[in-house]
Amino acid sequence: MTTRITETFETLKRRNQLAFMPFVTAGDPDLEATKLLIRELGGAGVDLIEIGFPYSDPIADGPVIQASYSRALNKHLHVREIFAAITELNGETLPPLVAMVSYAIVFRAGVPQFIKHCTKAGIEGLIIPDLPGDEAADVFEQVQAAGLDLIQLVAPTTPRQRVQQILKSCSGFVYCVAVAGTTGEREHVAAALLDQLRWLRDETELPLAVGFGISRPEHVQPLRGLAQGVIVGSAIVRHLQEITEGKRGIDEALREIRQFAEEMSAAAHGDSQ
Repeated sequence: MTTRITETFETLKRRNQLAFMPFVTAGDPDLEATKLLIRELGGAGVDLIEIGFPYSDPIADGPVIQASYSRALNKHLHVREIFAAITELNGETLPPLVAMVSYAIVFRAGVPQFIKHCTKAGIEGLIIPDLPGDEAADVFEQVQAAGLDLIQLVAPTTPRQRVQQILKSCSGFVYCVAVAGTTGEREHVAAALLDQLRWLRDETELPLAVGFGISRPEHVQPLRGLAQGVIVGSAIVRHLQEITEGKRGIDEALREIRQFAEEMSAAAHGDSQ
């Protein structure tokens, strides 16, 4: 099965470029801002966009993204409102959208129903960080049957035998966690990540995209030749926090986020070399 996510990575591979995928929290500071931000990122030349569905007990998210989830949930945001907002963007010229969502949310809605909502909204991939291993094969089959991708996470600390099992229920790309721990901005790319990327390259033909701790253009270069994509969350979500705190207006924040996204896209695409 060839999805738009797969096509995106194949196109970039032919150009010897990495994919850049920013993360945004749905509903922070509100859903209207989320729609504006997705459009702004699309115009900045990003290759995919990850949309976080706020959850009260996030599994691996650091303090910046946890705070953004709390801000959205404090406004009594509902999953159906997120889908309604994203559906309004369906049909616009945007890169593939990927949902980062807790399995508790998917399970509560029912896997078939949640997938149906994703398809209607134009979401083309799912990342379910807390998907139980014994449920992964069934969820993967249903996601694939709907023409979507199920992206799985692996960390430097994930036992290699466990990684091999995870890869059996993964498509689109592999989300490679850059460091053990939670998401957030860090100074350097860890050596353990580079070792794991080399090992993974022999284990799967799926693209490898690195997230958790990637926040600067200079973080991209060490990954070139090992990974096929980079994911950035906290560095963008921090701008949204400043809107809530009254330090930035929405227009100013969007301009700054667009500038950052253009710089990261240029680094991923090799335009700054």
